[in-house]
This record gives sequence, structure tokens and C-alpha cells, in this order.
Amino acid sequence: QAVVDFERLGEHAAAFHGHDVGFCCLGTTRAKAGADGFVRVDRDYVAQAAELARAGGCKHFVLQSSRGANQHSRFLYLRVKVRGQLGFSLGDSLSLTHFTFSLCRVLLCKRQESRPMEWMAQQFLGIIARVFPTAYSVPVETVARAMVACVLQPGKGKVEVLENGAIHDLGKA
Repeated sequence: QAVVDFERLGEHAAAFHGHDVGFCCLGTTRAKAGADGFVRVDRDYVAQAAELARAGGCKHFVLQSSRGANQHSRFLYLRVKVRGQLGFSLGDSLSLTHFTFSLCRVLLCKRQESRPMEWMAQQFLGIIARVFPTAYSVPVETVARAMVACVLQPGKGKVEVLENGAIHDLGKA
């Protein structure tokens, strides 16, 4: 494990060398980091980490992003998520063998910090998930298993997009 300073990520390029696979689950909230900090973490750090991984020999980069990410969205969150800003060209421009976008809906997890609105949404979606398990949410453990499974069984194309249903399916593998 290497601890890096994301504000000086370029100085840590050696930590990205010699790895066949890169997993990226970086993210913050606008409330926690402010609008500029949110953009820096969710777009800039992710793009720089992907580039350093590619330069270090990474063949398959797996990015956890968000369903609905779109550079034209009226919502900052959806506009900034890497897929929305850099789109499928990210996989092409990095010359990777595979690039996988894991586009989750609402992540179900326990957090240490207090997020009352998210907690209420998770309670509601937890009930819905009992009837429609792949529709609106996905447990973080399932996302992690799916990210590993997509590397062990990569798709046929260079760029693969995993939506909630596929994440649930792969997460069971």
C-alpha cells in the first residue's frame, strides 16, 4: 500500500508502476469539499490517477462512477463525474487494453459521518431493494466484487460499461 498526496500526485508516479490493474473509487461531496474541491477530487484526481496508472503499465482500469453522469447535466454531481466529463474517450486516449466504468445508482453502505438525507434515502431504497434488488441501489460490497469480477472476466470491447443490473450479476460471481 502506498499513501500518496493527491495534491502532488505527479510526484508519486512510482507508486503507479508495475500494476496490471487499477481500481478507482475516489469521490467526495460538494458539502464536504466545496464545488471546486468536488471537481478536483471527482474529476481531476481520477483522470490524473488513470493517466499515471496507464503510464506505469496498467492494462485494465476500473472506475466506479455514477449512473447518469453527463457533461451536459444541470447538476454539478452528474456533470463532474469522470464519465460525464471525459466520456468514453478516456479509455481510448489512455491506450489501455480495457477500461471499465461501473455506473452505480445509490450505494448502500454504512458511513461514519452523519448524512441524514442519504440515510433516509438508503432506508427507503433498502425496502425497495427487497422487491426490486437491482433497480435503484447496490451495496458497496457488491460493487467491489463486481469490479474484481470484471477484471477476471473482461468484456469483449475495449470500453465496458456496467450498469446496476450487471453490477449485481457480476457481484454474485
